[in-house]
Amino acid sequence: MLNDLLARNRAWSQARQSEDPDHFARLAALQAPDYFWIGCSDSRVPANVVAGLHPGEVFVHRNVANIVHSSDMNLLASLEFAVEALKVREIIVCGHHGCGGVKAATEEIPHGLTEHWIEPIRRLARSYAVDLAREPGPEARLDRLAELNVAEGVRRVCETPILQRAWRRGAPIRVHGLIYGLKDGRLRNLDCSMGPGHFQCDKAS
Repeated sequence: MLNDLLARNRAWSQARQSEDPDHFARLAALQAPDYFWIGCSDSRVPANVVAGLHPGEVFVHRNVANIVHSSDMNLLASLEFAVEALKVREIIVCGHHGCGGVKAATEEIPHGLTEHWIEPIRRLARSYAVDLAREPGPEARLDRLAELNVAEGVRRVCETPILQRAWRRGAPIRVHGLIYGLKDGRLRNLDCSMGPGHFQCDKAS
């Protein structure tokens, strides 16, 4: 399997160089993405592919169920690098319908270390139990919970000292929440964007 992977890489590299001989030289010279993407580790939701972006156009952090933990040093380090070094203008928290991490948070099945990781989604499910009960079925409830998790992630990113400092010095950074549909390949805006002095999140109200 590894040899197959390396062979695919060689074929891809040769194809890219054939189409654009300067492609890799440009990428090696500078990393200057406009977007920082916080997404799910799900293999079906690669950030630059679903967003129609090329390598070098989006800086990415991914974890199970795209959860923003205030103690996640990996995410915070990536966020700080994106804001302070790369000077990104747009931060995107992107979840997806059919998320296994969201589903696990609603189950009474032991999931080992994942139990701690998905606890914020469990809390959301309890907080929005009445709203979720209005959804027409189990799948719709899980998809709605995935959207609420994105909106919560947007809020948590905005509350970090990293963003607060950037906004105080006038950095024009905006944070957005998107949801990806596995069944149609479409990204949808959850209308929970936040920038300096502005925050609204209709989907989570």
